[in-house]
Amino acid sequence: MNYADYKKFDFLNGTGIRHSLFVSGCHFHCKGCWNAVAWNPKFGKPYTDEFENQIIADLNQPDIRIQGLSLLGGEPFDHPATLTRLVQRVRRECKGKDIWCWTGFTFEELLEDPGRRNMLDGLDVLVDGQFDLAKRNLKLKFRGSSNQRVINVKESLEQQKIVLQLQ
Repeated sequence: MNYADYKKFDFLNGTGIRHSLFVSGCHFHCKGCWNAVAWNPKFGKPYTDEFENQIIADLNQPDIRIQGLSLLGGEPFDHPATLTRLVQRVRRECKGKDIWCWTGFTFEELLEDPGRRNMLDGLDVLVDGQFDLAKRNLKLKFRGSSNQRVINVKESLEQQKIVLQLQ
């Protein structure tokens, strides 16, 4: 897997101060995508064990309250094995951090795929659904089009129905 960008101290992609990982590779190719350069899976830099260790260290910085990690793309769920490992490490090694993820898949589609479901299980918030240029709305918080949902993953899994994240 390659990654397109890694932004430390990000205030835009989730709540609080976060670190955001933008993965490379996306098969959706949504018309109007703001990050089309990341569609190419070979774009960017290789994701390595050393880089993953750096993400964990960055999340555990003692001098700044980092709220969590955001996974964006490209399409994070096109790399479930690598990102499930990262999500599980964040859960084990970065106490109190939350994990947000943006995807073109719907929550329901992710539930049906065992490999992707493992990654979903470790998330706190999922922004799901493909960007739809016809439904674009710049006033929406954390999403680009009105068909997308900001989902509280833990509550949705427990209640076995979609529970939207309060913002």
